[in-house]
Amino acid sequence: MERFVDFTMAILQLNKSVQKIKAYEIEKFGLKPVHVMCGYYLYNHPQGLTAKELVELSLEDKAAISRALKTMQESGYVSYDANGRNAKVVLTDEGKKLAEHINERAMAAVVAGSVDFTDEERVFFYKSLATIVEKLRNYYKDLVKDND
Repeated sequence: MERFVDFTMAILQLNKSVQKIKAYEIEKFGLKPVHVMCGYYLYNHPQGLTAKELVELSLEDKAAISRALKTMQESGYVSYDANGRNAKVVLTDEGKKLAEHINERAMAAVVAGSVDFTDEERVFFYKSLATIVEKLRNYYKDLVKDND
């Protein structure tokens, strides 16, 4: 049981730290942590993304992405046809500046979080974390399937 607590608390603390960093870095723009991931993904997809694609990439719920995009559009960071179904959302010039700031600060946070890792340790850590995520997803799918 100790292993469960150690693992769960470490993941929760990691998530809380990331959310606090996102909130701190984005608040000066009048935005929230959900906007960080929108800006990040839109910057890396200059052709634009639909709201559905942003939901899938960010793992945020549909309503949160919808609200985030509305705020970003009202603030002049994104452009899209709010009435269009499957409309592509693209960054405006101001949105690109915001996303560049996001990317810069995200890299600083990643470096700060892994400053003492060797390249080999970093590769092993991310590979291990990806394996844990995959195994837990499969475990959850099996739980749901067994209860249907």
